[in-house]
Amino acid sequence: MNGYERIRAALEGKPADRVPVMLHNFLMAAREAGHTQRRFRENPAAIAGSFIQAVETYGYDGIVVDVDTVTVAEALGVRADHPEDQPARWAGPGIGSLAEVKDLPPPEVGKNHRVLVWVEAVRRLAEYFRGEVFIRGNCDQAPFSLASMMRGPEAWMMDLVDAKSRADAHALLAYCAEAALAFIRLMAATGADMVSNGDSPAGPDLISPAMYAEFAQPYERRLAEEARALSLPYALHICGNTTRILEGMIETGADALELDEKTDVRAACEALRGRAVFIGNIDPSGVLALGTPALVEDRTRELLEVFEGNARFILNAGCAIPAETPPANLRAMIAAARGA
Repeated sequence: MNGYERIRAALEGKPADRVPVMLHNFLMAAREAGHTQRRFRENPAAIAGSFIQAVETYGYDGIVVDVDTVTVAEALGVRADHPEDQPARWAGPGIGSLAEVKDLPPPEVGKNHRVLVWVEAVRRLAEYFRGEVFIRGNCDQAPFSLASMMRGPEAWMMDLVDAKSRADAHALLAYCAEAALAFIRLMAATGADMVSNGDSPAGPDLISPAMYAEFAQPYERRLAEEARALSLPYALHICGNTTRILEGMIETGADALELDEKTDVRAACEALRGRAVFIGNIDPSGVLALGTPALVEDRTRELLEVFEGNARFILNAGCAIPAETPPANLRAMIAAARGA
């Protein structure tokens, strides 16, 4: 089997010849290809070339095409910084109050240069690896995360606890959903094999499960439904300990959940069994970036034991792999999967 076939098998719940590996490694891939993050995010050839080199170097099965977490938000008017060798980052809200939502222009993300760079990079990768390596086109942030950046994280949290703001909060979420849906449609046209979104501010580390159920999950479900309508599998990523909202995340209809190391892996294995694929969840910093190859191998084997006999599993880090990760550590993780 090739990489594409292994990941397709996992999504279909079918056994593969070995555990598939899908790496969230854009930071490391760019550095190893000799690109700063500025060069990487501004040039589709740099993005595609970085991932091609990484696959040829490490021989993994699936690419997660990611750039940063503010591309769509910036297209909606959020202020962003663009450091030379760090991903672009949030620098200020796009609106001063929820009352401004009704006056916002249509979210035409398809006209944004950085969105188009991202999409073109995925198109190039899909053309290069067609049917050999699985291409997951990440579509930046889900609506709750976008709304948080539009208002600013502190103001957004205050909006959510103000009962009088409930309708306006949903109006902002609906606006952000239109932007996220537009990005998914653009990504679907590239030939990507899968789409995904991140929604980390929606996790229990920041809001209650009840707030997640009201303000985040319904909009995540809309994204999963759109992907399904476009005949693409969909993955959802939320950072932090998501154990308390696993059921809600599964009920979005996502085909896969990418979860980080704080989530109870045994609880996730049982909750997702027969319903969705688990993607993850080696600690990207404490283990992959700062650990030894022996530690990486031990943690990987522990994870593989939890999912032994469960075909709906794709090995990855729990979140983006730091640029400083030693190549030997990444090789140790992949080698453990190959020997499983």
